[in-house]
Amino acid sequence: MSFSHLGLSDAIVRAVTETGYTTPTPIQTQAIPAVMNGGDLLAGAQTGTGKTAGFTLPVLHRLSTDAVGAKQTNNTSPRAIRALILTPTRELAAQVEESVRIYGKYTKLNSAVIFGGVSINPQIKLLKHGVDILVATPGRLLDHIEQKTVSLSQVQMLVMDEADRMLDMGFLPDLQRIINLLPKKRQNLMFSATFSPEIKKLANSFLTDPVTIEVARSNATADKVTQVVYKVAEEHKREAVAHILRSRELKQVIVFSNTKIGASRLARGLEQEGMKASAIHGDKTQQERMAALEAFKRGEIDVLVATDVAARGLDISDLPCVINYDLPYNAEDYVHRIGRTGRAGASGDAISIYSDKDERLLVDIEKLIKQAIRKADLAGFNPGAVRSDERGERRPPRRGAEGERSERPERPERAARPTDRAERTERTSNGSRPAGGPRRDKVDPWFLKPYEPTRATTSTAAASTTGASAKPKQKLAALLGGLPKE
Repeated sequence: MSFSHLGLSDAIVRAVTETGYTTPTPIQTQAIPAVMNGGDLLAGAQTGTGKTAGFTLPVLHRLSTDAVGAKQTNNTSPRAIRALILTPTRELAAQVEESVRIYGKYTKLNSAVIFGGVSINPQIKLLKHGVDILVATPGRLLDHIEQKTVSLSQVQMLVMDEADRMLDMGFLPDLQRIINLLPKKRQNLMFSATFSPEIKKLANSFLTDPVTIEVARSNATADKVTQVVYKVAEEHKREAVAHILRSRELKQVIVFSNTKIGASRLARGLEQEGMKASAIHGDKTQQERMAALEAFKRGEIDVLVATDVAARGLDISDLPCVINYDLPYNAEDYVHRIGRTGRAGASGDAISIYSDKDERLLVDIEKLIKQAIRKADLAGFNPGAVRSDERGERRPPRRGAEGERSERPERPERAARPTDRAERTERTSNGSRPAGGPRRDKVDPWFLKPYEPTRATTSTAAASTTGASAKPKQKLAALLGGLPKE
């Protein structure tokens, strides 16, 4: 089956064909006709299977072929937002809007993306001209709503992408506020890689008789992604990552860390190892994050160290490997992390490193994906021979040619310090020290004399004492307001 057989317009099929896609994926084959029929949809599929095109293509088709919409695109007045797409992260929002522009370039529809971390003023100017399709993160959308720079009164289609991630990030109150501002009559689409009881509860709250599509078992990982875990001592994990990258000569690798400071430290450590690495996380500005991501896509950076801001929705072609420097606290994030590789039917490697304290996290992941991850020894890895990282661990001792521990060279003994004052101050008439004696700076004999108070000091102190005792005492009556008459 081709995209033209799904009933998409010629303009959209032409754009899709130019991107190199000819055959729709299973999720696209089922989701596109369901969306074009106009009903609500709850769709789940493992990451990397084309969910983004699964909703962008039918949204573009419906808006571009709608008679009311066609009249609006030909009108000179500002356009009203007819489709709203919500995503959990800025990077995913930018990528979804890019897909909308690529697939809709032969239609008369326009789109915009708004997210936090950047100035709101350029977004306000952009929205004044009107857009047909708005891609947004919940927080920044509410900022615009409060400033009355955006109106949702004419939204016909609502799409929630990676809905489970939005719940994990605490967006549920924001989502409920946004849903309450939308028209009651609209089409709702919810897409996610994983299903949870919370997701199903949210779906039941605003979806009406949805068509449920689940092309793969919930929370499953891609079949073509090879998974392996290596057990390494916690203090040697950075060395293990460097060893994997160097021994396998890997390029374009995403390494995931649980913390922002951990991502920055790991990136700096890999740079010290001579690798081209950069970090992206929540403490970076949006410009820094986008610049690092674009440099990574262009091949200017070999290793991208990231927190889970990069775990969802990022589509990087031919990404060969993903490394978990830290096992994620949330087992579902493991599915999304390793879904960055092995996309669109390609193969990939998912390597994880764990220590004793991560045993419980590994058990949770295996329970979620319903399979045991292969455990192996890291061949050729000798952490004792590698320079320890910047966290302050002591380096291993230097070893000689035979492997034995080298001894520190002995220092020459110092001459015994003189204890007698006369010996310390003894000098010849020309100021040199006695032969064979210790070297000492010349000492002024005045500093060796005992303390003797000067006469001036003694006399001053005596006068002060005398003066103090000679001073007559004030009478009590003087303190009470006067002296008695004599």
